[in-house]
Amino acid sequence: MVDSDPGAVEKMERALGEGFILLCATSVKEAKQYLQDYSLDIMICEVRLGQESGLDLCRHARSIPSFQHLPIMLLTSHATLPDKVAGFNAGADDYVVKPYDARQIMARIRLLVRLKRLQYPQE
Repeated sequence: MVDSDPGAVEKMERALGEGFILLCATSVKEAKQYLQDYSLDIMICEVRLGQESGLDLCRHARSIPSFQHLPIMLLTSHATLPDKVAGFNAGADDYVVKPYDARQIMARIRLLVRLKRLQYPQE
């Protein structure tokens, strides 16, 4: 998860509950390092990360061949249609507007991971 707001990270930790390992980056730079160092099942990213952009991080991830199939969910308070279109154009697979329901976010995460495993079983 990439979010500069500690409250958002805590909410996601509560939503996920047991059985998940949640790595939390607070900046694009830190997230890029996590992409290099870890094998991830999904990336959940806020659009606004202080002065940085989660959209830039999406584009970066999509520019790397080994991350072209990584499910990316944008989780943000930016709710306009142009915001959503920009998120999908940057490479996001899903766009969730805050506030969100924990059950819904879990279902969406499971769906994205399941779709990746069905489409790319070797990864």
